[in-house]
Amino acid sequence: MPNDSRDKILRRIREALTTAAPARHRAQSTEPTHPATDWLPSVPPDPAARLAQFEQNCAALKTELILCTDEGALATALAGLAKENAWESLATHDFEMGRQPVAALNLPTLRTDQPYEVPDLERCDVGISGCDALISQTGGILVTATSAGGRALSVLPPHHVVIASADQLVGDLSDAFAVLREKYGTIPAFASFITGPSRTGDIERILVLGAHGPKKLTVLLLWKE
Repeated sequence: MPNDSRDKILRRIREALTTAAPARHRAQSTEPTHPATDWLPSVPPDPAARLAQFEQNCAALKTELILCTDEGALATALAGLAKENAWESLATHDFEMGRQPVAALNLPTLRTDQPYEVPDLERCDVGISGCDALISQTGGILVTATSAGGRALSVLPPHHVVIASADQLVGDLSDAFAVLREKYGTIPAFASFITGPSRTGDIERILVLGAHGPKKLTVLLLWKE
């Protein structure tokens, strides 16, 4: 009977409500905390430790992180990726850190900040973009349509490369949203946190990369010691 099924569901809900939820773990920190961050790990206070935390999170998320000590090393790293992955074409947009290293690749280039056809973007081997922030606490990459050359550049090519600088590494999500408000005056209509390459585990809980977006994600981080 339908009512029997409904009664069983309601009874299970009532039983569940009698069980107290586990106490939340509040990160040990001298900085002010917010309810949303109680569930997340604490953020180290110094830049070097935050970088180590970001590196650890990137490894867990299967994000390739390459540290570059200067602009020359960054260009060399990008050229190495192009050779290693046999790129034949790329997509990018105009952002300061990417101009010289991308031009040095001397590959057929599609610009997403200019008119283009979506099938042409899909055929590119890699999308190279900037970002708004890197988040130490989660290993996430914050992008907007402005910083990532539109909404599609970070999604359609099978390999996404992000070029960033040390001053873009922030502590937590609150810091990341503060970056957006300072930079744009508000939260942009399109803002996304990228946490590793696209993945799914829907089928028999088997992890598959590249199911709904890039199969590979690389961050080239300019970190001058």
